[in-house]
Amino acid sequence: MSDGVTVKITAAPGITLPAYQTAGSSGADVRASVDTLIPAHGWAAVPTGLFCEIPPGWELQVRSRSGLALKEGIFVLNSPGTVDSDYRGEIKVILANLSDKEFTVKAGDRIAQLVLAKVETAHFTAAETLSDTDRGAGGFGHTGK
Repeated sequence: MSDGVTVKITAAPGITLPAYQTAGSSGADVRASVDTLIPAHGWAAVPTGLFCEIPPGWELQVRSRSGLALKEGIFVLNSPGTVDSDYRGEIKVILANLSDKEFTVKAGDRIAQLVLAKVETAHFTAAETLSDTDRGAGGFGHTGK
């Protein structure tokens, strides 16, 4: 078992740091720092009061909480959102509301999960041809029903 990767976090006064709810959780719950109204069929950027320093080669992915999605129709709009290692601003969570009623996030509510993920840098190289595959250029959604 790994000892984990250190992510430095500063928090506004009274703000709870992200926390894993169980020993097997891959995502640490993050909470809203202020009350925020999310209109029906709308969205809002919800502040967390958290600022972090992620080691180079890593990112924090911001993901929906299944309970909010299932029970209330509230989910992370750009899921998974990415917090890059060189970002030092406040972490905000873009929450969308699929329901027909407005939803108020209260300060202290758990609103999303943060998952630490390794990032590899791609080296994009121009090429005149690509290799063939069974799928080929079948198109987006080609293998679905």
